[in-house]
Amino acid sequence: MIVTTPKPLDELLDFLSPYSNILVAGCDGCTQPPRGLREAKTLSQLLELGGKLRNKDFIFKVTTVAKQCDNYLAASILRPQINGAEAVLSLACGIGTQTLAEIFPELPVFPAQNTHFMGAEEREAGILEERCVGCGDCLLAVTGGICPVARCSKGLLNGACGGSKEGKCELDPEKDCAWILIYEQLKKMDKLELLKEFRPPRDYQLSGWKVAP
Repeated sequence: MIVTTPKPLDELLDFLSPYSNILVAGCDGCTQPPRGLREAKTLSQLLELGGKLRNKDFIFKVTTVAKQCDNYLAASILRPQINGAEAVLSLACGIGTQTLAEIFPELPVFPAQNTHFMGAEEREAGILEERCVGCGDCLLAVTGGICPVARCSKGLLNGACGGSKEGKCELDPEKDCAWILIYEQLKKMDKLELLKEFRPPRDYQLSGWKVAP
């Protein structure tokens, strides 16, 4: 099970304000509560109203995917719908949002949710790469859809550390440096100015999810 909470509308409007045509992608997968087509439509309506209050007109196209973290499935469903979109707003958890950022590297992919908890009763055999730690304050909108908390060995929020060699992490030579990946992606998007923004230390109280007995 994955637990998420919606980001504030004002934060989403700040992300989306430079763009007009937005693809809003729901996810029917494992998040609780569900964030599928109905929730995507409701969010697009709220954002449309919020945009008008800011004298900004949006054009939203709304869809959903059974599992955004399934690269093949997400690509096959969303590629035919991406034409004309200037940005993507994902209602998935941080893993799904990062998957869409990989599928559409030419577009900014923004998270509509903060991910707090990820748990499973069973683990399938295979090698998995951690992409989201459920920090509760998703940074993917300003890091090119690449999570530095999960993918940087040092968890740096204001990278890079300067220790990488040939694009690899100094702590794990077989692992790509997350901050070099972030730099390369932001460069493609002409958003390198985001690297200059200072990010305060994590608020660890935002991670985890307490369930009442």
